[in-house]
Amino acid sequence: MIRYNNSYRLYGKKRRKGGKKFMDEVKYPVLTEKSIRLLERNQYTFNVDSQSNKTKIKNWIEHFFDVKVIAMNSYRLPEKGGKRGSMIGHPIRCKRVIITLRTGDSIPLFSEQ
Repeated sequence: MIRYNNSYRLYGKKRRKGGKKFMDEVKYPVLTEKSIRLLERNQYTFNVDSQSNKTKIKNWIEHFFDVKVIAMNSYRLPEKGGKRGSMIGHPIRCKRVIITLRTGDSIPLFSEQ
């Protein structure tokens, strides 16, 4: 079954022009001092698309990495003002998600070479 949201983007394996795949939802893992500390508690931090919701992100992480997600916390990063010439604006914000995995599960963030 194919579902559409209000902007008529296609969700699923196929995609329409201008639509997104599930892989486009999760941008990249975040490696900061706090996120590295959280790795010891089996919590992983990712930047995701600002339009994503927790259900879609959870399903994508569980399916792609073959892990069980126990909890998720998400928040929007604060806006940072920018100035280019005479234009003042804000860059596009993204959402940050902290995912807690079941004991024994892990996500490989670094290559083992």
